[in-house]
Amino acid sequence: MKMLSQPVYHPGSRFKTLTFSAFIIIVGVYLADCFTPFRIHMDGLRYFAIKDCIEFGCPLDSPAATDYFPYGYTALLLVFSKLGILKSFWLVLINCIFLFTGLYFFYKVFERKISPYLFSLIVLINWLFVKYTAHPLSEMQYIFFSLMGVYFFHRFIIQKKMQMLLLSLFFSWLAFVTKTVGITLMGAIAIGLIWEFREAQLAFLKKNKILVGTILVLLAAGLVFFSKFLGINHYANVLSEHFKDAPFLTRMGWRFKEWGEMFINTPANKVIDHVAEMGKYGFELIGFIIFCWFIFKVYFRKNNLPFFLKAYFLFYCIIIFNWPFNDPRFWIPVMPVMAAFALQLPVAENKLTRFLSTTLFVVYISLGTFASGYMVYTSFNKKELAKNQAKGVYKNEYEVHFFGKPLSDTATQVDPYIVEFLRRYDR
Repeated sequence: MKMLSQPVYHPGSRFKTLTFSAFIIIVGVYLADCFTPFRIHMDGLRYFAIKDCIEFGCPLDSPAATDYFPYGYTALLLVFSKLGILKSFWLVLINCIFLFTGLYFFYKVFERKISPYLFSLIVLINWLFVKYTAHPLSEMQYIFFSLMGVYFFHRFIIQKKMQMLLLSLFFSWLAFVTKTVGITLMGAIAIGLIWEFREAQLAFLKKNKILVGTILVLLAAGLVFFSKFLGINHYANVLSEHFKDAPFLTRMGWRFKEWGEMFINTPANKVIDHVAEMGKYGFELIGFIIFCWFIFKVYFRKNNLPFFLKAYFLFYCIIIFNWPFNDPRFWIPVMPVMAAFALQLPVAENKLTRFLSTTLFVVYISLGTFASGYMVYTSFNKKELAKNQAKGVYKNEYEVHFFGKPLSDTATQVDPYIVEFLRRYDR
């Protein structure tokens, strides 16, 4: 068996030089995208509405006041607003800082086991990261907090220092208040603690059955009591309301299509628009095959992957596979974990596997390179960004903001709220 990460540690390896050069280029692409105009996204508008509601007030029954989004990212927007830097440049820059810092500390968990440059390149050249780092959204903040939580828990396992555990819990809590799905990381840390000290805990449990039972009952009661504040009630209602619109097979199709989009490294709609239904089924089939291979290698074959990280990824998959909405963006929080896992999984050295792996890698890098270049192109081409951002939904508003009027003679509707929004927050 051969490890994917082995070649980069050969002294003087040209592969190491190549990955380092590619890493420097992709970092340059991300920094160039800091100069993008404000990229509007529906969820981003909601975060800003919540921010305005807190900062300036709003009716108690308004959409912003009743929005269920966690307040972690809104807190960042409020801080930037008070500092007078709530503009697209600073929001994209902090996204880059969050992402680069999170990846650096997460790499330290696997230091000397994988190449830092290849690992970073695989993550950074993915179209989802290229796209959403340039959007004022909560994903990169969650990446930072969750990966810091992972790093400090890893240090706790090695050093057995309580400070490391407290830091891990602190960053995991920040991840949770940024995105509610962060509860999966907190669950993984709890499982990791049980696993790490299983012998001592079994002995403690035998001696203190009543105490342990009381604590579990109190925790369950606390979860029920604070369920509304934590947003658990809302998510439970969402699941119950939308399950009928997204039955099991529909959700499975969505998830496998998203995996196809991740590993082929292109959004499915770009292909489906040209080859119709065959493209969708192709993405689903490829995603299904890769998902099965990945799960088999991680959970059913011997490996040295950290137990708590495998628990985190498993819990995350359970949540997302049951979430009744379709968006590959859901997988961004665990893609660095997937990349680190993939670089350590043994692959058979038969010709077919090597050919398929090489082909997928070449396609992945090629399409990621195109996505990166196109993102920079739209960052500096206002007409192209207006036409394509959010599938052109805000084309007229962007053109009014950039050029003073819509460029199309047939444009009849311009949303004054969006025009004012761009005036306030565009760089």
